[in-house]
Amino acid sequence: MAKARRRVRDTWKEKDWYTIKTPVAFEDKEIGETPARDPDYLIGRGVEVTMRELTGDFSKQYIKLRFEIDNVAGEVANTKFTGHKTTTDYIRSMIRRGTSRIDASAIVKTKDDRKIKLHVLAVTTRRAKSSQQKYMREVITELLMENAAEKTFEELVMSSVNGKLASEVYHRAKKIYPLKRVEIIKSKVLN
Repeated sequence: MAKARRRVRDTWKEKDWYTIKTPVAFEDKEIGETPARDPDYLIGRGVEVTMRELTGDFSKQYIKLRFEIDNVAGEVANTKFTGHKTTTDYIRSMIRRGTSRIDASAIVKTKDDRKIKLHVLAVTTRRAKSSQQKYMREVITELLMENAAEKTFEELVMSSVNGKLASEVYHRAKKIYPLKRVEIIKSKVLN
């Protein structure tokens, strides 16, 4: 008895391509394209892009920004910022023997009632005592809280991603102990 061959359906032909764009705070730039059978399947999909791809500044290659598609208008998928992180190879390159790594993280609230978790890394020039490290963590956390309270969500995101907030932390915290570098290595939007 001859078996009837079933015809395989090509699902790729049913899909449409959508352009992914960054939020307005990141100048509404096009960061890629993605296929989907239905626009509703795109919502919640995550996209990761480096800062260099957005700005063209090669010195910011180590910063990875995370976005999530939150709405689709026609052929354009709009995103929202969900966080950023620094590559591990860049973090390892900052830390040397004889230095201290001071990690401080804080959940801060912006002026427009949005919560964001910031993780700061400070590297000292020489090894610091544990009491100095503890005091440094307290000062950094306090500074992050103050800074976030007087900025809107977009302002805080931009200052933490482009290094302005890390520079402010560096200039305030270096009075406690000599610092080599301060970076905001991770952020995550909580609401």
